[in-house]
Amino acid sequence: MTAATILEVQGLRKVFTIKSGFPRAKTVHVRAVDSVSFTVRAGESFGLVGESGCGKSTVGRCLLQLIRPSAGEVRFKGESITDATRARLNELRRKLQIIFQDPYSSLNPRLSVAHMLTEPLLVHGVCSREEARDRARSMLDDVGLPADAFRKYPHEFSGGQRQRLAIARALMLDPELVVADEPVSALDVSIQAQIILMLEQLKRRRELGFVFISHDLGIVRYFCERVAVMYLGRLVELAPNRDLFDEPLHPYTQALKLASPVPDPAHKVAFRKLEGEVPSPIDPPSGCHFHPRCPRATARCRDEDPQWREVAPQRFVACHHV
Repeated sequence: MTAATILEVQGLRKVFTIKSGFPRAKTVHVRAVDSVSFTVRAGESFGLVGESGCGKSTVGRCLLQLIRPSAGEVRFKGESITDATRARLNELRRKLQIIFQDPYSSLNPRLSVAHMLTEPLLVHGVCSREEARDRARSMLDDVGLPADAFRKYPHEFSGGQRQRLAIARALMLDPELVVADEPVSALDVSIQAQIILMLEQLKRRRELGFVFISHDLGIVRYFCERVAVMYLGRLVELAPNRDLFDEPLHPYTQALKLASPVPDPAHKVAFRKLEGEVPSPIDPPSGCHFHPRCPRATARCRDEDPQWREVAPQRFVACHHV
């Protein structure tokens, strides 16, 4: 039986207004996210991949209203988050949490582990202080940290241990959906594997849903059931994991797959070089944003936006040639 949809994103847009230029600064608009739509099912790991600067992290923050979107709607279990009052949003955030990329800056260096883990429970009035401390100790065990970590401060831990603390803090309120924004990219490869395995175990044990943001296709291929590919603020392809990696449809997805290293010295890949640079979101290309770098681009690609359409069951793509 298919799990129920817990997150619905429809037409999400975020435009940042900034001042640019010297000596007379002009107001310019940066279209960081442009009409992004997808759904996430209960207990599902949904991957969001793309190059740096494509808008992945902005999408993640808009989902939790850490950044207010310019347009579009985000619904959690049928309830609109974008229209929620501040009081209601605080209640909803018990079920919606985020793991940030950098554990060095996401943890308050002045708070002990005991303080940072019990604080969410006390702020939301979930339990007494003593029970909160018991839950925090149990959570430390769940994320693979020793009991004596309870009295320590962030500077006393390694990078991998700090990220375990950040994960523990995100899970203290028993959320149903976690936005993981590049949660292992700042760690060594061996530590990355440990953290991903731990997240997989926690996901199954707690029936967690994930929006997993990453530029590493290898990690996404292992961890996520469905994957969406972003380019310059737009989704270009969305498909189940196996379909997307076995037979990518969009030229950009194909290029990303070819650029992803395979840990096998006998595996030979014919790399396809993408011409040109990633365009600026301040002045994106007309039509398909990818057309200046696409080997299959035609005049139609330059003049007409490709429609986001379902080309096979659960497979969506925005390309004129698919």
